[in-house]
Amino acid sequence: MNSDFGKERQGRIGANRSAPSPRPARVPLSLLLLYLGLVGSLVLFVVLITAYAQTRFLSGVPSGLHPFPRYFSISTVVLLASSYTLSQAQRLYREDDVKNLARCLGATLLLGLAFAGLQTLGWHELQVQGVFFRDKPSGTYVYLISAIHVMHLLGGVLFLTLLFLRAQHASRDSIRTLLFIRDPYRRLQLKLMSTYWHFVDVLWVLLFCAFLFLY
Repeated sequence: MNSDFGKERQGRIGANRSAPSPRPARVPLSLLLLYLGLVGSLVLFVVLITAYAQTRFLSGVPSGLHPFPRYFSISTVVLLASSYTLSQAQRLYREDDVKNLARCLGATLLLGLAFAGLQTLGWHELQVQGVFFRDKPSGTYVYLISAIHVMHLLGGVLFLTLLFLRAQHASRDSIRTLLFIRDPYRRLQLKLMSTYWHFVDVLWVLLFCAFLFLY
């Protein structure tokens, strides 16, 4: 009798216990550091654009004296195209298509380098128009802001190059392909790369709009 009562009591106690709640997913440290770095970069460019706008308006020089560099416009289209090609990488990774993933990363890499080259042509176009780095404060800001953005892009290019080479190497062998797909570190690298690249893309679009308004 006592044993039956004990079992019944244990059953009631166990019934009152709630199921353990699942632990919240932790954000990887590398992803958290990336977010912090992107916030810092955003603050930097906001400060630079604000200083550029203030200098531009205080100078009293009317806008539209020089045509906006066409290579800046072309480079914007190229960078948007690179963002599109990289956006396909997540889908290809989920589909275990490492061969096309490597091609996608390679196309993004080439478009990124083309963007940097078009930016240098845009600077040359500014010089042809008589706008030099140390000539006018407003022109200095155009060179400075666009150059800092290119440096951000080239940082992404270096990381993208490493990821492309690893994907290209893995695509040549079925076993290496399997290891590449099942490696959570590669998945994290792809996410970091995509987040950074899209940030640089959106940032340039905002800078481009600011240049159109202030130039």
